[in-house]
Amino acid sequence: MSLVKYEVLNKVAELESFTKAADALGLTQSAVSHAVSSLEKEFGFALIHRSRAGVSLTSEGHTMLRAMRHVLDAEELLQQEAAHIHGVTRGKVRIGVISSISSNWMPEIVRIMDNQFPGIQVELREGDYYEIEQWLQSGEVDAGFLNGQKSEQYQFIELQQDPLLCIVSEKSPLYERTEIDIVELEDMPFILTSYRGTNDVRVILEQYHVKPNIRFELSEEVGIFSMISHHLGISILPRLVINRLPATLKAIPLKQGGYRTIGLAMKHHASPVTKKFAEILSTWLNKQNKK
Repeated sequence: MSLVKYEVLNKVAELESFTKAADALGLTQSAVSHAVSSLEKEFGFALIHRSRAGVSLTSEGHTMLRAMRHVLDAEELLQQEAAHIHGVTRGKVRIGVISSISSNWMPEIVRIMDNQFPGIQVELREGDYYEIEQWLQSGEVDAGFLNGQKSEQYQFIELQQDPLLCIVSEKSPLYERTEIDIVELEDMPFILTSYRGTNDVRVILEQYHVKPNIRFELSEEVGIFSMISHHLGISILPRLVINRLPATLKAIPLKQGGYRTIGLAMKHHASPVTKKFAEILSTWLNKQNKK
């Protein structure tokens, strides 16, 4: 019974809402509220702070939820191992994804998983590199895509080197180039991608001691494309995010090269289902790279 309560608190914390947690778990709101209240009575202190703005965990709630997630992970691993012994691959795998991966890779990977392993439930949670690393450390996801950030807390499987390209408009003096020397970007109006974690574009600019005139820092590629289309600057973006580049814009390779390293980070003692996901992903990418 406690496991169900742990799952309820975990979902309430994730969605920051009793109503949304109830809908996600297929329970009534009163059942969710009762489960949380029961845990609070059992432990003897509040786990949830309730206000008009919504619900959030108390400091004690954060501490207890970390321990509960270990229990839930252990239970999930136990069920997966039992299924594995029976020769059946079954269970749930939670993946932290960045937007370019969720749009370019995940539709096909999830389709393959659904067809070959219908007993595996794939959950995707989208965020930036910083958020994904935090989710890995807190146990909120089983694996996540990072850009080369290695840690002793998880294993990192390098998957692909995604080239960085310079994006310019048709009115840019660089538009007719076949490649661009990054030092030419010194003092140029520039739109920088903004996200938490290691910023691959900042890294390459600093590597070559280039200081463009950063006019805007935007998190969405659509906004960056719009700014460049209006001739307000140029940018550098990974190839995976520019599959739908507007016709008036052009992606030009950098003379120095440059890329972001995309990899999958997961626990050292990953579950059978997480390992199966990583195996399917690696196999699919190898086939794509041979085309």
